[in-house]
Amino acid sequence: MLQGHRCKHLLRVFIKCLSSFYYLSTFLFGHSDLLFCVISGQLVKMLLYTEVTRYLDFKVVEGSFVYKGGKIYKVPSTETEALASNLMGMFEKRRFRKFLVFVANFDENDPKTFEGVDPKTTTMRDVYKKFDLGQDVIDFTGHALALYRTDDYLDVPCLETINRIKLYSESLARYGKSPYLYPLYGLGELPQGFARLSAIYGGTYMLNKPVDEIVMEGGHVIGVKSEGEVARCKQLICDPSYIPDRVRKAGQVIRVICILSHPIKNTNDANSCQIIIPQNQVNRNSDIYVCMISYAHNVAAQGKYIAIVSTTVETSEPEAEIEPALELLEPIDQKFVAISDLYEPTDDGTESQVFASRSYDATTHFETTCNDIKDIYKRMTGSDFDFENMKRKQNDVFGEDEQ
Repeated sequence: MLQGHRCKHLLRVFIKCLSSFYYLSTFLFGHSDLLFCVISGQLVKMLLYTEVTRYLDFKVVEGSFVYKGGKIYKVPSTETEALASNLMGMFEKRRFRKFLVFVANFDENDPKTFEGVDPKTTTMRDVYKKFDLGQDVIDFTGHALALYRTDDYLDVPCLETINRIKLYSESLARYGKSPYLYPLYGLGELPQGFARLSAIYGGTYMLNKPVDEIVMEGGHVIGVKSEGEVARCKQLICDPSYIPDRVRKAGQVIRVICILSHPIKNTNDANSCQIIIPQNQVNRNSDIYVCMISYAHNVAAQGKYIAIVSTTVETSEPEAEIEPALELLEPIDQKFVAISDLYEPTDDGTESQVFASRSYDATTHFETTCNDIKDIYKRMTGSDFDFENMKRKQNDVFGEDEQ
């Protein structure tokens, strides 16, 4: 349970919100899920702007792959890779290359780069038609580059999708192997870093304390009771497990932890990678994710690999749904299956001042989690989260008010 001192300006409120990531990351790590940070994505920006990076070391993930017709292929995201990729035929490669050039040159503030596309009204489906891209190319572009979980994005304005693809390409350009980072020694380093930062701003941590009751008065939270003591607060952030009466079930996720003694086949013997299986490739409504790390990230013994398969449950036989992914990992030394319920808050928390996060979905990157943090931030403060405004000032390192 975290209790911060009163904040006198917006930056401190931001740090208190981010320090709640301690609970989110701990909850995540306890479910043994693997998530990668997109190099130019939201979480990395949070880490850089708050200087949590002083407590963390990252290593780039060696490969990003996509599934097609029972095989996996490296995700092409540059003009050169598009021309060399085995994912597409010769004419498809040229069309996809033109599409990537369009995305790279696109500037929402410069109509000259639009090429007849209105970013606020033209749907992504129409953009694909403009470049005459086939279904397989649409699948890996939308799901492996733009990182959408479903095809709902096809019929909304294209601006966000174009920006997502640019984000992927810009992230990839930083290191060349993939657009993803993973912390050395595992995800446990993330809550540790945020905990240290929170302590600088006066945060107090009470460890190994059971939560007996959330104390309410007049419909508002006033504290948390633990072992006969009440830690008082004006606002409370928690995951859904603490307030079952204020959340609703929104589905299920299956996660399978697999211990391997070999790298995944057809990944150029990568010590770490992500594989996305687009929904249409396996006749589903949502994607299947495979992420693998190893001794290279100091999370396994030498010669051992840890792969996690995850997806949203759609049938009464969840394990059968992930069979295409498990086939890519054979032989598997040992596997552990977990099916978790997904919950979401039933209200925004502004009346009770109890702010619940959403459960972790099946994705293997932190983008949806960061969206949840920004949503909690807006509900708590009443204002939108702005990365640029949140950059820490030199004279604010120790939480002192600006002079």
